[in-house]
Amino acid sequence: MEIVPLTDAAQVGRIGADTVEALVASDPAAVLGLATGSSPLPLYRELIRRHRDGTGPSYARVRTFNLDEYVGLPPDHPQSYLATIRRELTDPIGLPRAQVHGPDVTPEGLPEAGERYERAIASAGGIDLQILGIGGDGHLAFNEPGSSLASLTRITTLTQRTRSDNARFFDSPDDVPRHVLTQGLGTIRRAAHLLLVATGRDKAVAVAAALEGPVSASCPASVVQLHRHVTVLLDEAAAAQLGRLDYYREVYAAKPDWRGH
Repeated sequence: MEIVPLTDAAQVGRIGADTVEALVASDPAAVLGLATGSSPLPLYRELIRRHRDGTGPSYARVRTFNLDEYVGLPPDHPQSYLATIRRELTDPIGLPRAQVHGPDVTPEGLPEAGERYERAIASAGGIDLQILGIGGDGHLAFNEPGSSLASLTRITTLTQRTRSDNARFFDSPDDVPRHVLTQGLGTIRRAAHLLLVATGRDKAVAVAAALEGPVSASCPASVVQLHRHVTVLLDEAAAAQLGRLDYYREVYAAKPDWRGH
């Protein structure tokens, strides 16, 4: 696991964008796993900026899979995660909509939706790079504390804390759906490379628990410790509670060029 303490969110965005672009340059048909929420926004904005400046790669053959989707919102609802990722990343970088995938939460197919999404990811050859954020309580995607570390894509119930955190995106807290379809922790661990990004002091305690605490269902994001290839990008505020912060800085400063992203 490579933990990279950086100065600010802008630097997190730049290093994260470098990682995505290096993959797409080496494999123009790469499969990306995409997170929504505030954590990956600096990365997405940097990718968009580079695309508009003409310095980024082509995304014409890239395929993407969202981490999760609200149950009860139609796909064209502005706060559905499919609409959000199109607005915040895939449309601006020219990624064809037919290649942007999210869990299908239509009511008639909901009982089997998790299994269908697992099959769709497998049929695409698996996810090459999974972008992740982290919740203030340590949740990963919508795997709330107490989720099985081996869980697969399924319907989950959001905690009141998570619904309150997401209420800022809705007209009223009561409008936040109570259920989501989310990739499980076991699903996330199947990706070839995990890229976890976190900024802000409200993430610092969860980051420390996930990266330096025990692997436990009480902190779902701690499951990244079990993965063979993890990159964690943190601004100063998000890294503030790490006990081995100086060590991580020393290791990153001495990283050989040949190791790449």
